[in-house]
Amino acid sequence: MAATNSESEKPSFETFQLFSTSSSSSALGIFDDVSSQQLPSIPPPPPSLEVYASQVPSSLNHNVETVNIDDGLTLFKGRVNTQQVFGLSNSDLVPGKYEGGLKLWEGSLDLIKALLSDIKSDFISFGGKRVLEVGCGHGLPGIFAMLEGASAVHFQDFNAEVLRCLTIPNLNANLPGKSHPSSSANSTICDKTEVRFFAGDWSDIDKLLPHVGTDANHTEGAGYDFILMAETVYSINSLQNLYNLIKKCLKHPDGVVYMAAKKYYFGVGGGSRRFLSLVEKDGIMSSSLVAEITDGSSNVREVWKLSVK
Repeated sequence: MAATNSESEKPSFETFQLFSTSSSSSALGIFDDVSSQQLPSIPPPPPSLEVYASQVPSSLNHNVETVNIDDGLTLFKGRVNTQQVFGLSNSDLVPGKYEGGLKLWEGSLDLIKALLSDIKSDFISFGGKRVLEVGCGHGLPGIFAMLEGASAVHFQDFNAEVLRCLTIPNLNANLPGKSHPSSSANSTICDKTEVRFFAGDWSDIDKLLPHVGTDANHTEGAGYDFILMAETVYSINSLQNLYNLIKKCLKHPDGVVYMAAKKYYFGVGGGSRRFLSLVEKDGIMSSSLVAEITDGSSNVREVWKLSVK
């Protein structure tokens, strides 16, 4: 991953350490045989729960910044100190504790640009649709869907702290009619869109999400019209749980998944192609490349669209 507000990313042929580990030998490369490697020990995830807008800490120092997306589209985001929220310094990820949600990763912006392009081409419309953003962090793609008229936008992140300290304040800052974004708002007011927030692991968060089919045949009308996710496929440990969640949550037969990710995440084994190989092997969903982003100095980034065959 490469954050938009971090140092320049190393060339793609170099291996970088994504997780905080005691030994670099425990990292997995994209070409490693996963079955022969001892994966890092990860503590059990915290219980899944719904987070409410009123739970934003009153003492939070949420500094609002502008993000210029494309073609005049501007969104607002906060900058929150990792030390303040998690007691961590200079860490992108700590498995089982913090999954990087306080940084704005490049894939989120790639995803919004791809969505904007497809809207302008009349390929998609969020009007009246139900949207789930998985691994939301800042939540900008979901916020964009809300501004485009979605009837429901649900945000999911591993960490409840990320939702309370960043996602909810970001959404409040982007509400229509706010000429001066405020970081002190502790409630979400959105008249046209049902907005909810859920924290937990992908292995069981579906038990809390309201728009999930209750049977194997996917009850008609159940599920989300759009599932949005950016930079969620970095770890091979979580790919199967992520894919299972998508299959449970996506509306059949016309729901669509938009996935933004790096082609490979060197050092941890994941990537868009690793995830797509899982999808292809399962045989239930089809995939198509929407955009490829290369700058010559960092890893190749991609945006993919997935749908039920």
